Amino acid sequence: MPRTAVATDAAGLGRARAGGFVAPALVLVGLFLVFPALWTIYLGLTDYRLTGLAAAAPKMVGLQNFRDALADRFFLNSLWLTLIYVAGSAIIGQTVLGFALAWMMQKVRPSVRGVVETVVLLAWLLPGSVVSFLWWAMLNRRDGTLNALLDTPGYNWLIQHPMLSIIVFNTWRGTAFSMMLFSAALQAVPPSQLESARMAGANGAQQFRDVVFPHIRGHVLTNTLLISLWTFNDFSPYLLTAGGPNHKSEILPAFIYNRAIGTGELGYGAAISLIMLVINLIIALLYLTLLRTRKVKT
Repeated sequence: MPRTAVATDAAGLGRARAGGFVAPALVLVGLFLVFPALWTIYLGLTDYRLTGLAAAAPKMVGLQNFRDALADRFFLNSLWLTLIYVAGSAIIGQTVLGFALAWMMQKVRPSVRGVVETVVLLAWLLPGSVVSFLWWAMLNRRDGTLNALLDTPGYNWLIQHPMLSIIVFNTWRGTAFSMMLFSAALQAVPPSQLESARMAGANGAQQFRDVVFPHIRGHVLTNTLLISLWTFNDFSPYLLTAGGPNHKSEILPAFIYNRAIGTGELGYGAAISLIMLVINLIIALLYLTLLRTRKVKT
């Protein structure tokens, strides 16, 4: 048999084996990602409902659900609240607090650092339902921990300050990821450059601006992207406020749940989910553009 034929057969056998290893993963991806995505697109183009005639025989409505969403003041209010939630708890809260903790942990004893990191990680590792119950117990107006500490019996934080409550809740829960990422990034900053900056008379702010930040800029972008996407799609605040009172904390995941499950408008809820997907893609593309720009300048 010619060598070229043997080589061709060997290559074909190798591709077949590789395909055999990849096939189970592709089946799982198709079953749990591709099919649900296609099904959501289909539902978003119909008037499908949980009950009634539309449940038995849904009709195609095209882009009507999307037009209704863009004209729905409750959806626009929910989108605005979601942006506030992401900006407050992810970009400002988790990023700033996570970096502050990582920066301080560089200057303390290893024993103290281990205790702080364990406590912060515990908040991140606990299930969202457990953390939500803990915060509900803290903010309870009757016998809540916060009212006991502030001596404000009967004050209902979840009613008076619903958005602030869920922003603080999510910041407390998710800061661990930012802290770990920034801790790893700060350890990669060359000590020799920091020492040179100190010898040149640079203060702490100047050292951060000229030495530290250029080394961790990519980590800041990565952290901001990941926690923004996670926060944008976070459903846990629903366990605290259910989107209330009077839609004042109804971020998009809660809005979708209330419309799709609460009122049975699955088609409309699926359309909102697709709009959320588009927003997520825009955020990801913005991040990739910033990262590409940074690499070009470097």
